[in-house]
Amino acid sequence: MTWLAALLSDLYPWTKTLHVISVISWMAGIFYLPRLYVYHAERVSQGIPEAEEMFRTMERKLLRGIMNPAMIATWLFGLCLVFTPGIIDWSMAWPWTKAASVLGMTWFHHWLSARRKEFALGQNRRPGRTYRLMNEVPTLLMVLIVASVIVKF
Repeated sequence: MTWLAALLSDLYPWTKTLHVISVISWMAGIFYLPRLYVYHAERVSQGIPEAEEMFRTMERKLLRGIMNPAMIATWLFGLCLVFTPGIIDWSMAWPWTKAASVLGMTWFHHWLSARRKEFALGQNRRPGRTYRLMNEVPTLLMVLIVASVIVKF
């Protein structure tokens, strides 16, 4: 066993702990930001100008202060788990369904980021309903990720 494999094996409980904490933080933001977009789109369309700056600030702080660091930490600790010897059996389907779902979640994160930039520039053209529907995407991906890891289908 190489020194890196030994280190990853020794740190496995801590790596897994930090991965789960990161995922929880990322998911909290990924569920909340589309909801902010719903309210932002609806309040601005109602002509409430003071709401605009408040929503822009909340969205920016949530994305940059919580979601981006949490996504990076999730990926970092997740990759450490992937490279820990004996943790993943790549001949099974579950690591592949989880990986695809995590890539989908990352795409959704970037989609949300692009929408924040539109809101910041006053260029949002999507109604609140769009964000309500898109808010279901992370729920479906989360179900796939959790089922993949726990059921290991």
